[in-house]
Amino acid sequence: MANHSQTPNAFENQTMWAGGRSPFNVSYGKLMMWIFLLSDAFTFSSLLVQYGAQRFSNVVSPITTEWPDPASIFNHFPFMHGLHLPLLFVSVMTFILIASSVTMVLAVEAGHRKSKKEVVRYMVYTIIGGAAFLGCQAWEWVTFIHEGARLDSNTFGITAQGKEHLGKLSFGDHFEWMLGDRTNGPVPFAALFFIVTGFHGFHVFSGVVINVVVTIMAYKGVFEKRGHYEMIEKAGLYWHFVDLVWVFVFTFFYLI
Repeated sequence: MANHSQTPNAFENQTMWAGGRSPFNVSYGKLMMWIFLLSDAFTFSSLLVQYGAQRFSNVVSPITTEWPDPASIFNHFPFMHGLHLPLLFVSVMTFILIASSVTMVLAVEAGHRKSKKEVVRYMVYTIIGGAAFLGCQAWEWVTFIHEGARLDSNTFGITAQGKEHLGKLSFGDHFEWMLGDRTNGPVPFAALFFIVTGFHGFHVFSGVVINVVVTIMAYKGVFEKRGHYEMIEKAGLYWHFVDLVWVFVFTFFYLI
């Protein structure tokens, strides 16, 4: 039988399990969130390991001569056409996402103090940051696609030697649209870029939706009636995970 003399938090952790004391001194909901994030971490890890394997096992061929140089590809910035600004835009994206993680920390802290107004305010800031990041990523995708990158092809890498080689092939004319004057790299770069950043973008979008839902619940006083803001904490765990994953994606695709 539960000991009703315990603190409210301890009693809450027990009753949420409906079977006595919860393991690791966390609620059922938090533990399930940690298990989900752990499984998701394995998925992202496998994708990044695959990228690393492709990156460092790239074989020189007559068509593809080197792996893409991120500074020569991601050098655009909205409304600043013609300027060479290596990695500036993606750095702004990263700053926005990290800033949204800070506002999420503030929302969770406000939840511990049961300050409804502050929770709602900081959650709105977090939502704005997540939406801004998604908008930036969409612009980057459109720019990358406009320059010829596809899941099954990569215009960044057909050199003069590659053009000469294709010209000797009977189907070379059909690949003329692939030819470019930028010496970058093989098809897996573009394919993995779209897959990994798209998968991460889906997580960010899901996080924004979750944040909108819990913000509405906080605004309507749902958590005040429950006596705790644990849902904000669980949303915060997910959001911090998304931010942490982006640090690795940024390092692998833009810095290495």
